[in-house]
Amino acid sequence: MLPSTAPGTPSSLPVHVAIIMDGNRRWARARGMPAVMGHRRGADSVRRAIRAAVREGVRYLTLFAFSSENWRRPAFEVGELMNLLRFYLRKELSELHKEGVRIRVIGDRTRLANDIQLMLAEAEALTASNDRLDLILALNYGSRWEITEAVRRMVDDARAGRLESGAVDEDLISRHLSTFDIPDPDLLIRTSGEQRISNFLLWQLAYTEIVFLDVAWPDFDEQHFRAALLEFARRERRYGASSSAQVG
Repeated sequence: MLPSTAPGTPSSLPVHVAIIMDGNRRWARARGMPAVMGHRRGADSVRRAIRAAVREGVRYLTLFAFSSENWRRPAFEVGELMNLLRFYLRKELSELHKEGVRIRVIGDRTRLANDIQLMLAEAEALTASNDRLDLILALNYGSRWEITEAVRRMVDDARAGRLESGAVDEDLISRHLSTFDIPDPDLLIRTSGEQRISNFLLWQLAYTEIVFLDVAWPDFDEQHFRAALLEFARRERRYGASSSAQVG
């Protein structure tokens, strides 16, 4: 994918913001609550993030909602997360559609319950024509899985005679990823103070600016979103080129 701002120029508003929503369980434990309470409060932060993205004019917002590694958590917690997803889709879909938000899903849906798969498909179909904000939900998503699937598809194409080895380049690989028609993130926000990307959009984050916030996801609000945008605006994106301030 092409960057949304030219190399060597100051950044302003990111076209695509991705968020690793971290800290729900720690937020709950710090208050003597079960983990599910942190996830429930985190759903309120999702609403705030979407509202902030729309208000600030961000065009794409990707939320790391459930990783492929999250299945390792206790079964009760996973079940609560799935129920929360069901509740959110039922409760918020109409409002999101009214606000012009298009819902898209990346990740392996096959392990999700049938009713959730159906709800996601219906949400995508209902909002397909909306163009105010693309809300991309990464569900049962892992970047290594995504890249592995892309390689498998290219191998299948090669075996079928539809692909020559000389045609393999970065653009071809990007077209085989889940995000093939979505620009790479300009800005990645991770909450809770952790400083890693956790198997999230590994290919797409090659030149993304990263902002780590020392706030648990349930406490994330529109001012935190705005602060991350302001930090992004202060940076100069060079994509490996020299700074525009350097001479010679």
